[in-house]
Amino acid sequence: MLWLVGVTVASPGEPMVVRLTHDGSFKHHLQWSPDGQRFLMTRIHEGRMALWTMAADGSDLRRLLPSLHLPHFDGHWSPDGKLILYVHDVLQGTDGKLHIHRVNADGTDDRRIVPNRAFEESPRWAPDGQSFLFLSTRDGNQEIYRADAKGENIRRLTSEVAADNNPSWSPDGKRIAFASARSGNLEIWTMASDGSDLKRLTDHPAMDFWPAWSPDGKKIAFTSNRDGNYEIYLMNADGSDVRNLTQHPAADTSAAWSPDGKRIAFVSSRDGGYDVYVIIP
Repeated sequence: MLWLVGVTVASPGEPMVVRLTHDGSFKHHLQWSPDGQRFLMTRIHEGRMALWTMAADGSDLRRLLPSLHLPHFDGHWSPDGKLILYVHDVLQGTDGKLHIHRVNADGTDDRRIVPNRAFEESPRWAPDGQSFLFLSTRDGNQEIYRADAKGENIRRLTSEVAADNNPSWSPDGKRIAFASARSGNLEIWTMASDGSDLKRLTDHPAMDFWPAWSPDGKKIAFTSNRDGNYEIYLMNADGSDVRNLTQHPAADTSAAWSPDGKRIAFVSSRDGGYDVYVIIP
């Protein structure tokens, strides 16, 4: 491979990788905006964990809520791009109380919609914008729940003594991919939107987690350490044809599909820090 100003010019048959950020700050929970123009991410900068957005070319990096000094993270754009759900951490002593908030995409009208009962995390809008998923330990261990757009009418979808996490909607809203330790280690599973019809997609002694469905519903990207370090993998939506997409000795995580399904953004430590890259599968 030949490196040119942030672009990896791939050999025939290898994917091309483009580096978008160069600050090296820790980043996670990467998501492309529905119109493909911006990214939303968790970023730790100057000792503060907060939500940041940036243009799709890596420019115009800015805080979403610059006046909020408590930790806030794991944002998720609504399907129309007008709202963002996120986790707000109210620090108390040595622990934090996690709440789920909803805010306009321009940072205005910030409001709490799921008050803390336990650890409330990972809000994910449904494709129709009428409901969202979130994680909670309110019933003793980490499970997946569903609420309407106002944070009301909460229903528990999973019931398992092991942890269920990283929920991701299929584009048609009919299924949910998630990571679960119910088989002994983290694997990728799917279920119907009401929690029924559980199907295990991966079966490997390593950890498989952070699934992300492609916009056409045919592929799922996920993170795994099955080759000795964290990489981004691709598989068909039924779990077949698993392949290592990034193939790099550094850690590659937090896969996010572009709205047109032609690119996958991810966070990598391949240049020393934690930066955002885009790969063309």
